[in-house]
Amino acid sequence: MGDPDVLEMVQEEGRRASREERFFEQDLSSRESSFLISEEPRFKKDEQSKDSIFFRDGIRQIDFVLSYVDDIKKEAELKAERRKEFEQNLRKTGLELEIEDKMNSEDGKTYFVKIHAPWEVLVTYAEVLGIKMPIKESDIPRADKIPFSCMLGPLKLPRNVKHPHAEYFTAQFTRHRQELFLIEDESSFFPSSSRNRIVYYILSRCPFGIEDGKKRFGIERLLNSHTYSSAFPLHDGQYWKPSEPPNPVNKRYTLCQNWARFSYFYKEQPFNLIRDYYGEKIGIYFVFLGFYTEMLFFAAIVGLACFIYGLLSMHDNSSSTEICDPEIGGQIIMCPLCDVMCDYWRLNSTCLASKFSHLFDNESTVFFAIFMGIWVTLFLEFWKQRQARLEYEWDLVDFEEEQQQLQLRPEFEAMCTHRKINAVTKEMEPYLPLCSRIPWYFLSGATVTLWMSLVIACMVAVIVYRLSVFATFASFMESEASLKHVRSFLTPQITTSLTGSCLNFIVILILNFFYERISAWITKMEIPRTHQEYESSLTLKMFLFQFVNFYSSCFYVAFFKGKFVGYPGKYTYLFNVWRSEECDPGGCLVELTTQLTIIMTGKQVFGNIKEAIYPLVLNWWRRRKARTNSEKLYSRWEQDHDLETFGSLGLFYEYLETVIQFGFVTLFVASFPLAPLLALLNNIIEIRVDAWKLTTQYRRPVAAKAHSIGVWQDILYGMAVLSVATNAFIVAFTSDMIPRLVYYYAYSKNAIQPMKGYVNNSLSIFLIADFPNHTVPSEKRDFTTCRYRDYRNPPDHEEKYFHSMQYWHVLAAKMTFIIIMEHVVFLMKFLLAWMIPDVPKDVVERIKREKLMTVKILHDFELNKLKENLRMNSSDFAKHLMIQENKVHLAKSAT
Repeated sequence: MGDPDVLEMVQEEGRRASREERFFEQDLSSRESSFLISEEPRFKKDEQSKDSIFFRDGIRQIDFVLSYVDDIKKEAELKAERRKEFEQNLRKTGLELEIEDKMNSEDGKTYFVKIHAPWEVLVTYAEVLGIKMPIKESDIPRADKIPFSCMLGPLKLPRNVKHPHAEYFTAQFTRHRQELFLIEDESSFFPSSSRNRIVYYILSRCPFGIEDGKKRFGIERLLNSHTYSSAFPLHDGQYWKPSEPPNPVNKRYTLCQNWARFSYFYKEQPFNLIRDYYGEKIGIYFVFLGFYTEMLFFAAIVGLACFIYGLLSMHDNSSSTEICDPEIGGQIIMCPLCDVMCDYWRLNSTCLASKFSHLFDNESTVFFAIFMGIWVTLFLEFWKQRQARLEYEWDLVDFEEEQQQLQLRPEFEAMCTHRKINAVTKEMEPYLPLCSRIPWYFLSGATVTLWMSLVIACMVAVIVYRLSVFATFASFMESEASLKHVRSFLTPQITTSLTGSCLNFIVILILNFFYERISAWITKMEIPRTHQEYESSLTLKMFLFQFVNFYSSCFYVAFFKGKFVGYPGKYTYLFNVWRSEECDPGGCLVELTTQLTIIMTGKQVFGNIKEAIYPLVLNWWRRRKARTNSEKLYSRWEQDHDLETFGSLGLFYEYLETVIQFGFVTLFVASFPLAPLLALLNNIIEIRVDAWKLTTQYRRPVAAKAHSIGVWQDILYGMAVLSVATNAFIVAFTSDMIPRLVYYYAYSKNAIQPMKGYVNNSLSIFLIADFPNHTVPSEKRDFTTCRYRDYRNPPDHEEKYFHSMQYWHVLAAKMTFIIIMEHVVFLMKFLLAWMIPDVPKDVVERIKREKLMTVKILHDFELNKLKENLRMNSSDFAKHLMIQENKVHLAKSAT
């Protein structure tokens, strides 16, 4: 006989073969049983839970739902043929479909196509999409410990909510290495967000026929043609109660309890749970919004401190004291603010406005403007660090761009008649010549220019409104005896400013409503190549428009109003009809603050009400119309079908709203230190409103990946740089800070009270006799001169009404301040950006550790697999050797 070791190997091989045979028989029997189960439903429909997220067999989970209604129009047959072809092609890809007849639906009209992705489909497309899955539990401890964390206990969420699962080392999934991954249960291995992303990937590329000689494909085209009425993944269950077995854990309920409740406004957000349920793209938006809100807390504290300082020093302000003094401000006669209809007025009539102006125009204004220049740098640098940490925690380190975003849009492929070789992939792909796009680019550019011009025209119209009604307000308030007590705080300037700001806000909302729809249509007509190009093009259009729409009036008040007025007797006129607006004697800062407060607060309040009420009313109305047969089953897919659609651009508008608010907080913050506080309060509400509507009022969005906030980050950087310039110019030209400093150091003659006499010094003298006849008030007065805000020579000067030397001193001081402030802030910004690394040191070490461990695990796996193959080959060799020895032995015995 042969060697004992060889005999032992042969016996072991026999045992292994018998085990494989038994496993194969068990697997075959299980497949047969599952087939029988799928053929004969386990549950009857009327006995199945209305919250079930499974097929009628109670086993196969519903990953996606399509719905449609029979069309009685001419295209009914065409749509039916499209659906038939589309569903056949879906089955060919391996997806399993189950159709609910319209008789089983609540309204008796809607068909529902339920889609399930079996294991083979999931593993195939998980490899195509490069989805990372766990291979081993991580031995790197979480970086949760922060200083004074014990004091932040009330802000924390339960650990099982904050970290719903353990951390793992991960690798891109491959179906040929399934043994490498931690697959305990095939039905729950891929999270529902990954499952619906895979199914949507298939739906968006599945063909449904050839029309007009072109291959047509994609669920989006079928939705646009109303072949299907909707396509959506299912929520886990009801948001107000946990799921019952056999349904999996209801993450929607967990999110609603720990995230979407307004009573939890002070709690941290469950970012990992949001990412698991909605995907990384939505998750990173809420991380950004939460981080931005945290940083606003520090800006709000400093801004509130500056406001309190202005409040406490209001009564000690020498300028307002002089204006309010009957012996000083009460004796100064000011020139009329409009022609003919406006009368001369006394300076102390603006007493309250001058005190209010000091709240925002004081010594702390310069400090706060410099602080916000530094704050915005810290915010952006720390956000880069937070984003890097998030990339590591969410397995996005090697993620370049969302693959789905970089893939060709079905609309682009459908429009292309040409093909060319891709320089990177060396494969033929659809190609649209530039000459075919140029007309649409011209149309797009012309449309954007037209609407921006319309915004400017509307702003000019509001200016004309203010100019035309100012005289009416002035004469009415002067002549009406009942308004005597009101005139002390509601001057014609303030009244005109308030009504003009409210009118401007209404115009902004109307223009915004129309432009949102026009810009989306124009972007589609440009036929962008990829989803990323589509979003980038739309982002550029919408941001440019909203930038002009929301900020143009603030730029006008800050940098143009009162700067080109002229002087009495030689005023400048708009369209040679309306006299240019003048600033209050205390400056235009009060009006800029008013404008900013109304637009910013109005936008935030209107936005939150719209976001909360709009989907709530629509869903109520939709359910009211649908639920006509209450005795029938109102199933899980029907409940989700009656919810509002979040849409592919839902997140885009959330980012746009946040970035516009960021502009209000940074661009004009020198005029309104309370802007960060208002933004903070709004964002605290905004987070919970967004969470509530997403969890309760919207269908579940299709999960998508993203490793950053994308092009919005570049926009934030641009606005941060612009904010330094705007705040420097606001302090220099809109605020009264620089003229006061020039007077303090160069023109004051009172050593004990240096600012005494400043008001009188800042007002020039005009001889009433020099007024043109068509502008002077009709009534005769017993005074011969009036005052106006400017630095010009008096009437008895040889160069009367020309700018005085003090004007040039003030102008030089303003320009010097702008240069110094910008250089100081930019220097500090660059130093901070250089000192703060983009990726924290501990994250770099963790990334290196994870890459090392992943390589080691893969190496060990391949080595063990190689050894196993060698053992199998050696056992085959042993068998062959034994047979040869037996042959030799038989031959010897025969001889």
